[in-house]
Amino acid sequence: MRYHGAVIRPPSEADSLIVQVTYGCSNNTCDFCGTYLQKPFAVRPFDEVVEDVTGLPVTVRQRVRRVFLADGDAVALSTRKLDQILDLLHRALPNLERVSSYANARNLLGKTVEELAALRERGLQLLYLGLESGDDQTLADIHKGMTVAEQIEGCRRASDAGMQLSVTAILGLAGRERSLVHAAATGDALSAIDPEYIGLLTLMLTPGTRMERKVASGEVVLPDSMGMLRELREIVAHLDVSDCLFRCNHASNYLPIGGRLPGDKEAIIASLDKVLEAPAAVRLRPESWRLL
Repeated sequence: MRYHGAVIRPPSEADSLIVQVTYGCSNNTCDFCGTYLQKPFAVRPFDEVVEDVTGLPVTVRQRVRRVFLADGDAVALSTRKLDQILDLLHRALPNLERVSSYANARNLLGKTVEELAALRERGLQLLYLGLESGDDQTLADIHKGMTVAEQIEGCRRASDAGMQLSVTAILGLAGRERSLVHAAATGDALSAIDPEYIGLLTLMLTPGTRMERKVASGEVVLPDSMGMLRELREIVAHLDVSDCLFRCNHASNYLPIGGRLPGDKEAIIASLDKVLEAPAAVRLRPESWRLL
């Protein structure tokens, strides 16, 4: 496999074959994200994808059960190109069970439910989407380029097509000033999406990003660790989902916590309340251990 630049994948795709079908991110405007600053969005030539996949040893191809399509938003590809790629994967990987990809709402809205359903039937079963915040002001401030309503509608379109969704949001993204507004609205938006998986990350400043400059200049003041946990509690309090695996165990988070919602909701809130009431009694993840 040949890879161009750094390749990012969700933690849950650690055992998947990573197939790079695009370069960079089709959006690439978010203040906090430095992942693709040096990698303009481009579509990888299909011939190269064919060479990489079919060039794998037969024994490797037979072992592959899952494939993750990189980079930041493979769903930006046309339905025809995605169908070509999925056909290639199924022909070359006889035991393939699932294909997944990052996605954003704009590109989901660029496809019909019928198109997405056809891709689902071809094996594109799981999409990872960064909501970031359920607060429109926060999304505008970070230059997300999409509204909350657009993100909810894009996700619903994918769900209606039978795809599973893993949606992430970011603690601290609105700064201290709009902290709880951001949190409450994010819980509400996640409830409206009603995904199969929810993951919460905590904002970390990446060198070279606008967010880093905003914090350095004092334009944005971030919540402290307890403020981040108050946001987390507020989000969970506002969550009303059908059946969702909830995780806040990413390496960026101060307190790893999770469960299945709605069943574990009250237990999660109780655990957070215990920490917030007696912070000295709990050892949070040190700053030096927090990683993207």
